[in-house]
Amino acid sequence: MKTIMFTGGGSAGHVTVNLALIPKFLEEGWSVRYIGSESGIERQLVATIPEVQYYPISTGKLRRYMDLQNVKDPFKVVKGLFQAYRLIKRQKPNVIFSKGGFVSVPVVIGAWLNRVPLLIHESDLTPGLANRISIPFATGVCTTFPETVQMLKPDKSRHVGAVIREEVKRGDAEKGRAYCGFTRSKPVILVMGGSLGSRKINQMVRQALPRLSKSFQIVHLCGKKQVDPIVTAPGYKQFEYVNEQLPDVLAMADLVVSRAGSNSIFEFLALKKPMLLIPLTKEQSRGDQILNAQSFEKSGYCEVLYEEKLTADSLIEGIERLYEGRRTYIDRMSESRDANALAAVYDWITEIARK
Repeated sequence: MKTIMFTGGGSAGHVTVNLALIPKFLEEGWSVRYIGSESGIERQLVATIPEVQYYPISTGKLRRYMDLQNVKDPFKVVKGLFQAYRLIKRQKPNVIFSKGGFVSVPVVIGAWLNRVPLLIHESDLTPGLANRISIPFATGVCTTFPETVQMLKPDKSRHVGAVIREEVKRGDAEKGRAYCGFTRSKPVILVMGGSLGSRKINQMVRQALPRLSKSFQIVHLCGKKQVDPIVTAPGYKQFEYVNEQLPDVLAMADLVVSRAGSNSIFEFLALKKPMLLIPLTKEQSRGDQILNAQSFEKSGYCEVLYEEKLTADSLIEGIERLYEGRRTYIDRMSESRDANALAAVYDWITEIARK
């Protein structure tokens, strides 16, 4: 039996591609292991797959700003590196697949030290900090955007497209309405600020709620510890995060208001959901979501509302404009090529494992 180890975490975006691939390897008889952080969201998500053994390691965060934790975290990373090295040496996997995030760096280096082949997946148009550190140690890099290949060594990278979880495509709108207590009387807006949420988006949605709820039903994924029980309105439902029911909620949604993380927006594209994207600012990130949003806007898949211009009024205007032109966005998304990225990544991983 061949063994594959997955790694990646810190946010749901660094786990979803792994969750899409894991069932395929289990179906083909592989033994599947996962190395993640001790308390990150990846541990919670992987726990839903009982066949996968989860190994927690110590990890720090790769910050771009001054913080007292920056002094402590290098020691956590070094500890995580020793833990990952010993785990890989003991488990002897045939191949390792990394989705990125700060937890992946010790695993990538541990794989290199053990001479275990490793494949990296980069979702965004430009590689993130963790992946930029990891790429020199990797056997190969899969990219979602074709432009990303131009930034990497051609013999080490392949454009595979977006890996979409199969269960996302199997949602049931009626089940979504039942889960949220919604009816068919009004269209549905799904608001997502990412697994960690967005205080600014949450605040503006709540300010806009009295006007939005007149025309729409709103399901609001607020992020960890950001549900406000005081805020209520007819046809308004809040959750911290939705996991198993997400395909049904997506199937129910007529519009999506979201950050511009690559994994999420490609899922919306696959489901032909008109989207209003509010990318993280450069002050909050390295600007990758801005590039993602601009790429989708250029293709005619979305409207973009930059956070610097985000108010309750601009949010309402953007949603109303998106809904009025929804048919145009759906038509443009229907023209996009739906490549089988999951099969391409699976084939490359098995190719590397054979070698």
